[in-house]
Amino acid sequence: MVIAAEPTRSYEFGVFTVELPEGELRKHGVRLKVQERPFQLLVCLLERPGEIISRDELRQRLWPDGTFVDFDHNISSAINKLRTVLNDVASNPRFIETVGSRGYRFLADVKRISSDPASSQAPKQRTAEVPKIVESAGSRYQGLWKVVAGTALLLSLLVAGYFQWARRTSKSSAPVARVMVAVLPFQNLTGDPAQDYFSDGLTEEMIAELTRLNQDHLGVIARTSIMVYKQRPKPLDQIGRELGVQYVMEGSVRRDSSRVRITAELIQVKDQTHLWAREYDRELNNSLALQSEIAQEIGDEIQISLGDSNGVKAANHLASSHSTASYEAYDLYLKGRYFWNKRTTAGFLQAANYFQQAIAKDPGYASAYAGLADTFGLMSTWYAAPQQEFMPKAKAAALNALALDDSLAEAHASLALVAENYDYDWQTAEKEFRRAIQLNPDYATAHQWYAEYLAWQGRFDEALAESERARQLDPMSLIIATDRGAILFYARKYDRAIDQFRAVLDMNPGFTNTRSFLASAYVQQGKFAEALKENELMADAEKPQWHWAFTAYIYNHSGNVAQAQHALAKFEALSPRLRSDAILARLVAYTGSSQPIQQEKAISLLEEAYKEHSPALTSIKVDPRYDNLRKDQRFQELLARMHLNN
Repeated sequence: MVIAAEPTRSYEFGVFTVELPEGELRKHGVRLKVQERPFQLLVCLLERPGEIISRDELRQRLWPDGTFVDFDHNISSAINKLRTVLNDVASNPRFIETVGSRGYRFLADVKRISSDPASSQAPKQRTAEVPKIVESAGSRYQGLWKVVAGTALLLSLLVAGYFQWARRTSKSSAPVARVMVAVLPFQNLTGDPAQDYFSDGLTEEMIAELTRLNQDHLGVIARTSIMVYKQRPKPLDQIGRELGVQYVMEGSVRRDSSRVRITAELIQVKDQTHLWAREYDRELNNSLALQSEIAQEIGDEIQISLGDSNGVKAANHLASSHSTASYEAYDLYLKGRYFWNKRTTAGFLQAANYFQQAIAKDPGYASAYAGLADTFGLMSTWYAAPQQEFMPKAKAAALNALALDDSLAEAHASLALVAENYDYDWQTAEKEFRRAIQLNPDYATAHQWYAEYLAWQGRFDEALAESERARQLDPMSLIIATDRGAILFYARKYDRAIDQFRAVLDMNPGFTNTRSFLASAYVQQGKFAEALKENELMADAEKPQWHWAFTAYIYNHSGNVAQAQHALAKFEALSPRLRSDAILARLVAYTGSSQPIQQEKAISLLEEAYKEHSPALTSIKVDPRYDNLRKDQRFQELLARMHLNN
């Protein structure tokens, strides 16, 4: 290594400048936000451009005191953060190259600028030391779930404790606004993609524990939105803007047959300050009380910070929530939620299987029953399974969950879903939705489903308010955004609905459910060419009958009888026997026609849907696609039977 005659003041490469005395990275002279460890790592690489810097060298340079940390994770994390700031890509690097398992090499030309020794200053230290918490615990496997749940509990209390402390120590007497936090996907460091369910499960546990705190000054972003960043990581300031959060939590998990290591850190978005960091390295030896021990430990810490017993009360309350004594049951539950979140027919089937296995391992596991209720309920409303077979199963599972634990918001929401979509029991549905939101105000899905309920009742202002609450909690959710457009569609606010649907498609052009509503909105405005264009983009090779159903719907409204008849013939040839999904498709195909024979078919199909308890009828009171049938006495009688004529 060549030693410069004078100390180096800065490095330049491409459009970037690294200012050593200030500890800053600049692009075109504009200061970029970069944390201390990634900054130090960048300096190490710039000192020897073109050379391979081994991971051991980086360990010795960045942690000279031998502080016990997860070196591999922290170095990989620092490299990833550098690449994000530099807009570099590992698969085709311009600046930082990964050289197998040996280390890293800086590829670009580097210009070194020297300065007088007297002007040199040490780079600023912007992060705190990462304290180590190492404890031995329970049996080889049975303690593992308690490590995950207990760690999630501990970390959630740390977050809540920090915000309570910040609020109480604020010099201002003004009320503190509600702040939002996002738990970013915990990284799976096992090297085995099959273990993703475990790291994703820890992420979900962390979110769940934070939401269960019910802090009126703290809101938590839902899982759907944060999982967007698992495959597409972005700079923290961009995440903050997209999610509307002031704080994020990052972490990782590494597990094997006898050991689990979990790291986590809480970061303030506006200046990327690290508020605290923790690491848990545990041997899985005998301890059935591990979760409550961790809760008590962190409760004591919060009690010291707050000067009262709030921390201990919260810890003891949460330590007993929604638990199981079986590691195997908990592991199966995590797998169930992993597949449930895929929102596909195959995923629902796998999820149901795992939840049922979890219940077999522990018949008293309330959360597993709630997961099964969620699965059966969505399988029916998404037309992935026969309504009459799975909705009663969803109801039974939800009631079993609530019999075991009446505080499960998810189970109350699932019970409400059955009440409105299968029983047409609107009073029970509203009561259960409101109870779910009362138990967990940060449960985005409950707000989303309740917004749908309110829209179907014609209470559009209330529906939009609930929809906005769901959006704030889950801003990247495509289905929540689409549902907001649907509410505007049902309210006959077509211009606003179209703008909303367009915004969703900008996020994901392949979200077919949005295009179907967009095509319908264009039809209501008489923009048939635009509707046909959206219908062509919506064509699905697996369900071509839907394409022809909407084609018939569009031509029926436009008055093009010949084209409508052609589309209906194509539809009838493809449509399967009457099922809930086929009924809905046929209703779409026949509505909008002025021909008596098609109107008769539509009325007949509505009767079939009622007998099957089809979710196709839930929007019948407000859906403009049924407007041409509303003067028919039989249609009004159906509304009365469904208690929707008030």
